[in-house]
Amino acid sequence: MDVLCVLCVVAPLVHTMSEGEPVAGVTSLGEEIYLLRRKDSGTDQVEVYDVTSYRLLRCLTVPNAIRFIDITSCANLLCLYISDSWVDCIHRLDLHGNAEQWPVSDEPSRLSVNANHNLIVTCIDVRKIKEFSPRGELLRDVILPDDVTHPWHAIQLTSGQFIVCHGWVRPNDRVHRVCKISSDGRHVVQSHGRQPGSDTGQYNVPVHLAVDDTEFVFVVDCGNRRVTLLSPTLEYVRQVVSRDQSKWWPGRLCLDVQRRRLYVADDKPDLTAGRVVVFSV
Repeated sequence: MDVLCVLCVVAPLVHTMSEGEPVAGVTSLGEEIYLLRRKDSGTDQVEVYDVTSYRLLRCLTVPNAIRFIDITSCANLLCLYISDSWVDCIHRLDLHGNAEQWPVSDEPSRLSVNANHNLIVTCIDVRKIKEFSPRGELLRDVILPDDVTHPWHAIQLTSGQFIVCHGWVRPNDRVHRVCKISSDGRHVVQSHGRQPGSDTGQYNVPVHLAVDDTEFVFVVDCGNRRVTLLSPTLEYVRQVVSRDQSKWWPGRLCLDVQRRRLYVADDKPDLTAGRVVVFSV
């Protein structure tokens, strides 16, 4: 009975970071948190915060950037990657703000880094996962199955398989779910979800993922304004963040495995403001 009670409890709130421009992504690296802001000024788009005090330390500028989609980090190479859907490119920044960029050739969506320190780019419109070397060399294209429509985010497991979330309200995709897909992209191995809805076995636009070191999966369910936890075999475990804990619409997340902190980006629907909420998991 005690275990069941624990599984029903949502994650406790640790801290709410200050509101500002809408948040296009959040990641952590070492002792710092990196917030990617959608700014009209074209400068200081990445805000760097102390991971303990949440104090703003400095800002980084992404040159020649137009429309941000996501940010991720590589702990091995100490760098940041940012996707830009306007010019279909990836921006790479080191921690001092030195920048370079390379083309994706398709519109990039969400990002992750695999065990080989390569960048995984999800391309929503063409149903592809692209793997790039840290310097932008295209290593391979992975074409997803036909029924994986509008894939938002992909994370590659150490086995080589991918966890992918997909489904959009335009043009009314019939299935919104999270899938485990074979390393060659051809087969759906396991899945969680069905027609869009709000039950525990349903999603309404699952847009972003995080996977911990035991392969439990955190899913941002944007339309339902919640974060769901799935087992390594994609079985429902519990709701980690409820709609009552989301002031607006959650759209991105980052898991700090070492500190067991979940950073959830929460934006106004009209994208006029955003914040990051920190939970203990």
